[in-house]
This record gives sequence, structure tokens and C-alpha cells, in this order.
Amino acid sequence: MKRRILMASVLALVSILGSTPALSQAQQRLEAQPSGGAMVADALLARPLLFVATLGGTAVFLVSLPFSALGGNVDAAAEALIKTPAEATFRRCLGCTVSRRADEL
Repeated sequence: MKRRILMASVLALVSILGSTPALSQAQQRLEAQPSGGAMVADALLARPLLFVATLGGTAVFLVSLPFSALGGNVDAAAEALIKTPAEATFRRCLGCTVSRRADEL
């Protein structure tokens, strides 16, 4: 009896792990075509908040620029504070959750 339970558990685990790539591919296809609700929420909520985050990140970057220059990490600071929120604001499709990268264009 215990052996049957163990075999059923192993079989269930293998089938779940085997179906994970298929689920991931299905999710990518769904994200490639966002729903109308996702587009509306993105346009009315996410984009304005991301734009404010871009402006705030730019302000923080400018204030911290002398210190970043002394530390030699201006590029990393610009990437984190300006480029990442700007790409999420202006480069991703409406309703999508992942920004397009420069190499995908």
C-alpha cells in the first residue's frame, strides 16, 4: 500500500514538473496578447505611476550624481534609477508586463 502511494506521488511529481514548460509557453502567449482590461489598467494606473517613478528616479539620480561619479558607478545608478522605469513606461506594449529589450527590436 505504501509503495503504491509512493509511486503515485512520484508519478504526480514527474507529470507536474514535465508540464511546467508547457505552462510557461502558454503564459508567454497570453502575455503577448494582453486583455482589454489589462490595457485599460495599464493606461490609467500603471503608466502614470511609472512616469512619476521615472521623474523621481531622475531627480534622485541628479542629486546623487556627484557621489556616483566618485564611486565610479554612474552607469549602474542611471540604469536602476532612470533607464529601467523609463523602459517600463515607454517601451513595453500596452497591457504587457515585460518590457521589450533593445536586442528584441
